[in-house]
Amino acid sequence: MSGIWRNSIFCLRIGKVPQRCQSGNPPVVPLGSRILTDPAKVFEHNMWDHMQWSKEEEAAARKKVEENSAVRVLLEEQVKYESEASKYWDTFYKIHKNKFFKDRNWLLREFPEILPVDQNTEENAKELLWDHVKTNAANSFSRMHCATMLEEKIHYKKSSVLSDGQSKAGSNFSNVDSEEHRKGPLKPEPFPGSNATFRILEVGCGAGNSVFPILDTLQNAPESFLYCCDFSSGAVELVKSHSAYRAAQCCAFVHDVCDDGLPYPFPDGFLDVILLVFVLSSIHPHRMQGVVNRLSKLLKPGGMLLFRDYGRYDKTQLRFKTGHCLSENFYVRGDGTRAYFFTKGEVHNMFCKAGLDEKQNLVDRRLQVNRKKQVKMHRVWVQGKFQKPLHLTQKAPT
Repeated sequence: MSGIWRNSIFCLRIGKVPQRCQSGNPPVVPLGSRILTDPAKVFEHNMWDHMQWSKEEEAAARKKVEENSAVRVLLEEQVKYESEASKYWDTFYKIHKNKFFKDRNWLLREFPEILPVDQNTEENAKELLWDHVKTNAANSFSRMHCATMLEEKIHYKKSSVLSDGQSKAGSNFSNVDSEEHRKGPLKPEPFPGSNATFRILEVGCGAGNSVFPILDTLQNAPESFLYCCDFSSGAVELVKSHSAYRAAQCCAFVHDVCDDGLPYPFPDGFLDVILLVFVLSSIHPHRMQGVVNRLSKLLKPGGMLLFRDYGRYDKTQLRFKTGHCLSENFYVRGDGTRAYFFTKGEVHNMFCKAGLDEKQNLVDRRLQVNRKKQVKMHRVWVQGKFQKPLHLTQKAPT
């Protein structure tokens, strides 16, 4: 990566895209700077940020949820929605293809961590590592790549003792006999993205509404690689057939994150960033913790999991009719897809139990306005950033 590109990325992350706040503090731009100070002007814009609910509004929302949750979907129907979940999403994408959701061009504003960026505090260490390996240029891809590969080999050598049987089976790094160890440093078997120095996974990629904005941003960062998965084969096909899909920098694959036995096309402890945006809400609440635990294992020490999803009392929850409630705050839509609505506390508990450190956890409340119909609707989302501890001795997720 050239110095010019490193500097431009650093400026974009640090200068032009302000970092979001830590847990407990009010968010800063760009998560909304349009504040409604005069209620008489509410219909002047389509969206207002950082809306504080009145006691009456919150009570009305709670009452609405109580009403639409009074009648639960029959157990046998719930079993069908769980067992045939991929079929319902396949049907969804067969009907809507890539026309239903808009591209998430806001991702970098909310999650600048998606961009690779130099870590100034590590620069001297990488200089020393480069001096050590620069004579072996034939096996080098880039300056940053060589340094990172040395760091990862050390990490894998240490962590292989701590890894469970499943992670060892999924990694080519651990299946090496003692004779190979004596020959010299381990070399990973080639797989998509094995030569990258910055690796991202988007879980539940759908038709690619996050994939292609990210690829567009990373096109000048060839050391970066994007993995994306979805358990809908139809969605993955839409991604792979897109004109902007680049197999040299992206790997789209079918994967059910609820199946803990399914291997990923890369080893554990490999990813810098995991993007989990409006995905976890579609999974049965009893299976969410297992999903988060498994994703935590994929992150390298210091890696980030970026989360955004529906919050409690969002307009989507309030619009459900009686008879669509599966369990508390969990609903099924008319097309068979499902949605859960989180609280900030639930999100905190789930990711911290998975062994991740909370760096951000906030409730994003906005007021959406239909100016033509003079209708006001409350939007509620929960957003968080959770980091894998740097210490390898971190207690394993429960």
